[in-house]
Amino acid sequence: MEAVNQLIRGQLASDVPLINELAGYLIGSGGKRLRPLLAILTAKCFNYQGVAHISLAAIIEFIHTATLLHDDVVDDSILRRGKETANAVWGNPASVLVGDFLYSRAFQMMSSLGDLRVMNILSDATNCIAEGEVMQLINCGDTSITEAGYYAVIQKKTAKLFEAAASLSATICNRSEIEIEAMRQYGAQLGIAFQLIDDALDYCGDAGTIGKNIGDDLSEGKVTLPLIHALETGSGAERAIIIEAIESDDHMPYLDKIQAAIDSTGAIEYTQKAAEKHAEHAKAMLIDHIDDSPYRQALIKLADFAVAREH
Repeated sequence: MEAVNQLIRGQLASDVPLINELAGYLIGSGGKRLRPLLAILTAKCFNYQGVAHISLAAIIEFIHTATLLHDDVVDDSILRRGKETANAVWGNPASVLVGDFLYSRAFQMMSSLGDLRVMNILSDATNCIAEGEVMQLINCGDTSITEAGYYAVIQKKTAKLFEAAASLSATICNRSEIEIEAMRQYGAQLGIAFQLIDDALDYCGDAGTIGKNIGDDLSEGKVTLPLIHALETGSGAERAIIIEAIESDDHMPYLDKIQAAIDSTGAIEYTQKAAEKHAEHAKAMLIDHIDDSPYRQALIKLADFAVAREH
């Protein structure tokens, strides 16, 4: 992971000072590095002896960071990882353009690997993520969204890059189709579990711990699983207040009432159990198809962390 960080720092270099400053600010602001870690652990699972997995991990982090820059502009966010967002500091135009720089740098690095399989997986992933973002935008403010519609978004928007990270490393190790598919499914299920917990923490977490404001999803009009469950199981009065909040121009005055409805319907517990189910599915893919090793055990622990975390 230190090699990954060194490569990231080296690849951020640009003759344009603003790019160095803004990209360095976001890359250096922390974050769990779960996606690059997933790529590294998967390669180690298969006893990979090369160095391409280091590049893959850095590429994945660049793509992820680019999506964060663009997301924060779309969502008009002001806080991420406990710090001001890049768009809050430098403005939306700079954030969008530096996000574009990170995307294009990621594709330069992909090209340098000279592996068409890598290009195919990552180009498909970035296109899929963009589709997920557009789907989420369309769904904002829509209180009729179903669980199936919600899962369709997070599978594209979040899970796809986890899936790519795991399947890429298995691919460069020239593993069997069964093993590559097992790692692909592991990554996808891990990504879904991760996003479910993110959406739960948005209503029950501690702002200082999770590094963003509580109720951000509500403020952006996003109808996530806790709200969907509360809408489906709440009383008439609870459903009415949720719908009124989502359809309002100013959602945040409703936050206390929304949290009360979420508490009374057990929506956080429901979301937590859903995340645990997907994490168990992820672990089963490893146990059933991947030989045991300390790295497989670490991947199992990574799935446990995804659902037990408080940030």
